[in-house]
Amino acid sequence: RTLEELFDVAALLSHQPVPRGGRVAILTNAGGPGILAADVCEDQGLSLPPLSAATTKKLRAVLPEAASVANPVDMLASAAPEHYRKCLALLLADENVDSVIVIFIPPIATGADAIASAIVAGSKGRPEKTVISTFLSAKGAPPGLAPIPAYPFPESAALALARAASYGEWRNAPEGTVPVLDGIDAAAARAVIEPAVTRNGWLDPLETQSLLRAFGIAAAETRVAADEAGVVAAAGALGFPVVMKAIGPAIVHRTDVGGVKLGLADAAAVSAAYRELSSRLKDAMTGALVQRMVSGGVEVMVGVSQDPTFGPLIAYGSGGTLVELMSDVAFRLHPLTDRDVAAMLEEVRGTALLRGFRGAPPADEAALADLILRVSALVEACPEVREMDLNPVKVLQRGVCVVDARIRVGRRPVPPPSRRIAY
Repeated sequence: RTLEELFDVAALLSHQPVPRGGRVAILTNAGGPGILAADVCEDQGLSLPPLSAATTKKLRAVLPEAASVANPVDMLASAAPEHYRKCLALLLADENVDSVIVIFIPPIATGADAIASAIVAGSKGRPEKTVISTFLSAKGAPPGLAPIPAYPFPESAALALARAASYGEWRNAPEGTVPVLDGIDAAAARAVIEPAVTRNGWLDPLETQSLLRAFGIAAAETRVAADEAGVVAAAGALGFPVVMKAIGPAIVHRTDVGGVKLGLADAAAVSAAYRELSSRLKDAMTGALVQRMVSGGVEVMVGVSQDPTFGPLIAYGSGGTLVELMSDVAFRLHPLTDRDVAAMLEEVRGTALLRGFRGAPPADEAALADLILRVSALVEACPEVREMDLNPVKVLQRGVCVVDARIRVGRRPVPPPSRRIAY
């Protein structure tokens, strides 16, 4: 997240193996810095596992009685180079440990050069495990510590290790597959897209509905009307209760202008709602959408945006009117695999609402995952889609339903030229 962090991670990956996992042991001659490192590790998703009974017994045989042989291992300020060498070797031999952070604060009697040599010697028995260090010294780490990276503070060491461990987890994860989805009519989608591209703008509501339907994406049935009689007729055809939404070229977010009327139960309510909207919005309102009312469910958002370098990005997050305020959104590069979607669901805090939060019935998470994959398939078949905003999507106890959708199209983007960095 910062330039300093970039160099810290590069120093680790340049000289040490990628961590095999997120289990960390901390070896220190001062309790406070060890606790600081432990706090950052746990905050960043790493764990400090209990050491095995055999390791604990061997540490106790090496260290003075007052030392702590739990994880973090506090050898006390009197720790000599031989303590560092033996204890580090024991920690690296423990099968519960993937990486070790070694912390040294120079006491009066012990020189940093001797400690550095001891750390290097202690690490040689298990070269497949990751070792990094912190030398809290005004002079920094001695040259003899190479190839073990040294960091000025325990927090920066722990953060670099967390980033490297996350990278290792990503590398070791299965790639996933782009599933083959049924119920897709690519020809129908192209029939919507190709005429609309010449306008180079937003699809109208009926075009949007047709495009979503072509990819098997369930959306609230919608009718468009230009006057009061039309909205009453549309509501009667759909069946009550209905929702009415003002439309017009200048109306981007309907809720911002009070352009949504919910739960209209009969023709009289529909007429009154239309008259109120048209009276208040005047020329900005050119008509209205009438939709069947979709009650209940958890509101989420699914979207598409175009990055000039990476191409289409698929977004999933907490939805509704507070989506910008909450900023609870996950992004992945298109095309999505099944594992990408699973990771997106886990990354968003609001996914907890789908899983029966505080006694609520669980929503259909599998149907939501299917919808996100279908959005990726839509972008694959229709690269002219420049922007898509499905918000809210209601995740019901069974199935999902897109309640509001906006899709902008344009000519196919020209991919950026590949770039190489010469050293």
